[in-house]
Amino acid sequence: MKMTNDEYKQYSDSRQPRSNILGNMFKAFWVGGVICCVGQLINDLFMQQGLNRLDASSATSVTLVLIGALLTGFGLYDRMAKYAGGGTLVPITGFANSVVAPALEFKTEGFVTGTAAKMFIIAGPVIVYGIGASVIYGLILCLIG
Repeated sequence: MKMTNDEYKQYSDSRQPRSNILGNMFKAFWVGGVICCVGQLINDLFMQQGLNRLDASSATSVTLVLIGALLTGFGLYDRMAKYAGGGTLVPITGFANSVVAPALEFKTEGFVTGTAAKMFIIAGPVIVYGIGASVIYGLILCLIG
């Protein structure tokens, strides 16, 4: 059976499951919001222990990365991401997941060629382009100011 490109597109579109866009947006919103609320709670706890705002924010970031890495290691973050989609990617815990997941996936290839080499396969470009953009932004500010 020969199909034209248009016929194949129509056939393919008729077979694709329809996504529940509003439901997916709601899931992403509330899960991402809960992650951010947990981060705010952790920040408030650090401030109650006597840390100033800057130190508490730094400690909160480190704690959230640790929590994200642990949840990824136990396989819970992936299940949460499957449910909430983008709601788990935007907070800093998503960064931790993007570092730990490839490291776990490639650990069978050895420490150097597996875990160490593949650890930043996803997060690496984000770091490189983030640093590159900040350098360009800094140069522009130096030239303007």
